Amino acid sequence: MSELVKIGLVQSSWTGDKDSMIEAAVKQARVAAEQGARAVCFQELFYGPYFCQVQDPAYYAYTEAVPHGPTTELMCRLAAELHVVLVVPVYEVEQPGIYYNTAFVVDADGGYLGKYRKHHIPQVQGFWEKYYFRPGNLGYPVFDTAIGKIGVYICYDRHFPEGWRALGLNGARIVFNPSATSRSLSQYLWQLEQPAAAVANQYFVAAINRVGVEPLGDDDFYGTSYVVDPRGQIIDGTGSDRHDDLVVRELDLSMVDEVRQLWAFYRDRRPESYSELVAP
Repeated sequence: MSELVKIGLVQSSWTGDKDSMIEAAVKQARVAAEQGARAVCFQELFYGPYFCQVQDPAYYAYTEAVPHGPTTELMCRLAAELHVVLVVPVYEVEQPGIYYNTAFVVDADGGYLGKYRKHHIPQVQGFWEKYYFRPGNLGYPVFDTAIGKIGVYICYDRHFPEGWRALGLNGARIVFNPSATSRSLSQYLWQLEQPAAAVANQYFVAAINRVGVEPLGDDDFYGTSYVVDPRGQIIDGTGSDRHDDLVVRELDLSMVDEVRQLWAFYRDRRPESYSELVAP
């Protein structure tokens, strides 16, 4: 029997200031809810520019506490008003000098459910993330929401299959992957990795990317946000590769059980033979 749910993905260009980015995100969440979305996810570090293109301590000012910060409080009120689940990627401060690339999850009643901290932190030209973030230390949580069990994996994490699998083993049926990924470096991987992860782990993946050229770099973020099903098929195409977009797609969550029963990858795993993969 079908188990239908709509979700919304918000891809945005940099507006020039934090307040207007938050205002635009709230507006898009409202539109998504009007279109029937029961969950909405924003892009990586949604209220700022992708400042990791440079190394500048001025951008530490974008940090907020989670859950006791203004954006968390705003999103809890918004979720309760719209009756939608929200996945909100922010720049988190735990204490002075200790910062994380984080996404928090709010349930459809406005209740704060928890957060995921990005595990894999790149340090390459134009992606100087180790300057800004410590590696995540909260594991791979799965959040039991009004639309079922969901997980979060952030941008560069997607290159590492271990976390995808951990989220599946922890019960995720949808994994959201908010990102900031640029055209010249990784566009070809964008069309490969999330569908492959969806197939290997037999769940839906929602891939969100920001869009446009930002003042800190000369490469552009290419949007094309999408949802891929457990068979590796992108649902109803991608978002724009040049402009702000709201991608609302309907998922049939019954496909998760159907595909897992058909292929039985979880049954046929051999974890006792994988010890060399995590050997020091």
